[in-house]
Parts: sequence; C-alpha cells; structure tokens
Amino acid sequence: MVSRGERPAQGRVIVFGVMFDLPFAGIVVQFLQYLIGLRRLGWDVWYVEDSRAWPYDPARRDAARDAATSVRTVAPILDRHGFADRWVYRSAFAGTQVLGAGEVVLHELYRTADVALNVTGAQEMREEHMAIPLRVYVQSDPFAVQVDAASGDPEARAQLAAHHRHFSFGELVGTPGCLVPDAGYAWEPTRQPVVLDLWRGGELGSAYTTITTWHNATKDRQWQGERYFWTKDREFLALLELPSRTRARLELAVDGTPPAALLTRHGWHLVAAPELLVDTAAYCGYIIRSRGELTVARDQYVRPRTGWFSDRSACYLAAGKPVVTQDTGFGCVLPTGEGLFAFTDVGGAAAALESVEADYPRHAAAARAVAEEYFAAEHVLTALLSRAGA
Repeated sequence: MVSRGERPAQGRVIVFGVMFDLPFAGIVVQFLQYLIGLRRLGWDVWYVEDSRAWPYDPARRDAARDAATSVRTVAPILDRHGFADRWVYRSAFAGTQVLGAGEVVLHELYRTADVALNVTGAQEMREEHMAIPLRVYVQSDPFAVQVDAASGDPEARAQLAAHHRHFSFGELVGTPGCLVPDAGYAWEPTRQPVVLDLWRGGELGSAYTTITTWHNATKDRQWQGERYFWTKDREFLALLELPSRTRARLELAVDGTPPAALLTRHGWHLVAAPELLVDTAAYCGYIIRSRGELTVARDQYVRPRTGWFSDRSACYLAAGKPVVTQDTGFGCVLPTGEGLFAFTDVGGAAAALESVEADYPRHAAAARAVAEEYFAAEHVLTALLSRAGA
C-alpha cells in the first residue's frame, strides 16, 4: 500500500511510459532518466504502464509470447536503479494479471497521485485516470499526433483533450515558421532529461556512430497536400558520399536491412545492432565509447522545422561526444558551433566533422557543457513541472 503520509514534500508523480511494451534499450534508458531525475528532485516517483497494447519482443522481432518476457528485461534494470517496488505493469492483451506492485497499489496511485507525466503520450487515458489532478502530455515525436488531431481523428483528439498541459520535444511547435498544426492546444517546449553521471567513463573510440532503424514507413502522414516521411533511410542515403568528404570514420549500428554493399562501397562502416537494441549496458557503452555522433533526423521533424532534438543525441553530448546532426531548427533553442552542429546537406555535414576533428578536445568539452546546461535532468524536469503548474 502507499499512503499520502509517506510522500516526499514535492508530492507523488506517475510516469506513464512504454518500457514494457517496447523494451528496447534506448527506450528503457529514456524513461529511466525521467525516474531518476524526478526522484533526485524529491518526488515520490512511480512508473506505470497500463496498456491495451501487446508487448513486443525486440530479440524475436515480433510480438512477445507473454508479458513476462518484457518483465524479465525491464524489471532488473528498475531494481538496479532503486525502483524495485515502484512500478506497475498491466497489459490488457497479455492477461489480467497486474505485475510489479500489484492492482491494489495501481488503483491507489490513481487516487493519490498529484501529477501524471504521459511521456511519449503512449498511455491511453481512461476514466480511472481522470482523478489525477494534473495530467501532462509529454510528446517526444512531434507532428503525427498534431496532424491526426487537426485532421479530425477522434482518438487523437480525445487523447489530447484528456490532458491539462501539452509539451513537445518539438520546441518550435506553435511558433511562427513551424509547419506543425497546434490542433487547438498551446504546446510548450521541453527536451530529454539526462542523468549526467550515467554517461561518464569509457575509452575514446575512433568512429562517429549512431544507432538507428533503417526503414519504417508505417507512420508517414499526409498534411496539406504533402507527404511527410517517418523513415530514416532516405535521409542517410542523401549523405551517401559523406565518408569520401571527411577524414572522420563513420559507423552505423543499424537495425533492419540496409543496402550494406552500397553503403560499404561508399565508405560507411556497419555494425549489427541486435545487442544494442536489447541490452542497456551495451547501448550506453556504445555511446560512451564513440568518438561522436553523426546522424540524421526524420523528415517529419526537419521539413516542418519543429526544433526537435534526439534523446539519444542528448546522451552523446552528456558523454562528452560531439554531435553532428540534421537541422530541425534546434539552433533556435540550443547553442551550435562548438560540440553541437546542425547541417542541411552533405557539404555541411562534412564541414562540421572537419571542424570537430581540427580541435577535438575543445569540441568534446563543449559537448559535455551543452548537456550540463541544457539537458541536465534536474533542470529540464524542474522547468517542465513548473510550467505545467505542479
């Protein structure tokens, strides 16, 4: 049981997420940093996943056989970071059992929580959630939900309406020049909170890396007569000639079936991603041991000029690894030119990599400084909760 008398002064907060439904290492790390950051701020933090989705098994690349598969992956990580008795997982399509702290605690949390952060907006809001006095939608992927809601999709509209405040990693959503519709809501900026001490140590590698899925066309959207793409392969192929234009070694940890012969012929180095997808230690270690990150952004973030910035790239910065990434307009809210670079074409990407290599120690230190000032979990979460009215 949990009681109001046991709570820290800040109050009780539920973080809704998708760690059990989608137990990819990058997703687990993303949510873990919310939990740790909120606890350090003095909140009574609970992780809840109360989903109608069937859990996915990244190792099998298919639906999981049961909910226990996800629990075996995620629960030990929560335990290791001090959340062993502070999570609840109920998957409606995987049986009626409520795992973790159990059903009694789940219902009590809904009655006693002060705030719910629906991170990624994946938790569908139902009547039993309406007792939570402050429900905050935290969007990591701008564009699709706004377009769906603006186009009249009833599920998207109901989901947004069930929240009191709306935040987005697309920090320019709602500002002049951003093409994302606001769907009738005031979108406020936020970004990935990063627990800085998780990203120290490790030997310096020789390659600029990234971890990516090669192709995914299931989330493309039509908006105002144009198609906006979700998949990353088209963005990487636009950089096909990049290895020939820089001294930097470029490596992709790819999930899916990239055109390996084409990429390697042009100088790209490929590594298999399976372990990095499912093992959080391997995922974090790969980032920490990289020389930097060279990556792209989805068309849905770039063309509408959303100001979006990757949660994974924020972790590279925290590890002191310079980041060279496709421009989404994030230069309006983050400093660029030292440790962090935005590019619009292959020439700009090459020039940025050459700038980093010309004085690597300076840019590595600047990358860490950007993370400390703009992504530290305590700063990001304090700002989010304050602006939400918590």
